[in-house]
Amino acid sequence: MPSPFPGMNPYLEHEAVWQDFHQSFIPAVREAIAPQVGGKYFIKLEEYVFIHELGAEARKPIARPDVFIGTSESRQSATAIASAAPAYVNVPALAVDEERHSFLEIRDSQGFNLVTVIELLSPSNKSGDDRAAYLNKRRRILESGVNLVELDLLRGGPRLPLDGLTPCDYYALVARPEERPRGGIWAFSLTDPLPKLPIPLRAPHADVTLDLKSVLDRVYDGAGYKKFIYFTPPQPPLSAEQHEWAKKYLPTGNA
Repeated sequence: MPSPFPGMNPYLEHEAVWQDFHQSFIPAVREAIAPQVGGKYFIKLEEYVFIHELGAEARKPIARPDVFIGTSESRQSATAIASAAPAYVNVPALAVDEERHSFLEIRDSQGFNLVTVIELLSPSNKSGDDRAAYLNKRRRILESGVNLVELDLLRGGPRLPLDGLTPCDYYALVARPEERPRGGIWAFSLTDPLPKLPIPLRAPHADVTLDLKSVLDRVYDGAGYKKFIYFTPPQPPLSAEQHEWAKKYLPTGNA
């Protein structure tokens, strides 16, 4: 069953859902456009791995032995046998949070040259610890001969730098080297349908088409999101007007 909303489903933006949605959405985009690119191109699924060290208050033990066999005497004996060090320090286990972000690369089949990058933003690279790293990657792409397709399907967080972007809930950017510094923008609200986007290849080959609603529906259905995402309010919260609008699309029993 497809997502009940005509456009973006705000319940997918919840922090408990988004990472799963992101990691499912990107492979579904590849499956949607791969038949269109023909034999001259292939699409690679790539991944960032962000490692964040947690503060002391967030640290938890990584592991501990299930059982220790021995007596206090045997432990003392083992200690005596070991060579004494001149001094001792505490060595805490490093507690980290690992976050993975998938993205797509379209490359030509002969030289493996990068043609197009497709990114779906997440909270961490939109407004979190990884924003600077993503902006640096984005800058390198925009300074190269590579197409960039950037999707922001999150209402929360500050927008990435885009001069002239009108107020909106979501956007899709298609930035072609021959048009830069300009980039095509599809700005839309929660109540708007999701657009169909052109995905550029390399001249003289025509664009392929990405139907965002079709991909979202496929992921929504495949993950069974209807079973669990409607038990908590959307994040960020909907305005009173948006809430009234959304109620008519909620599955029965969740309005």
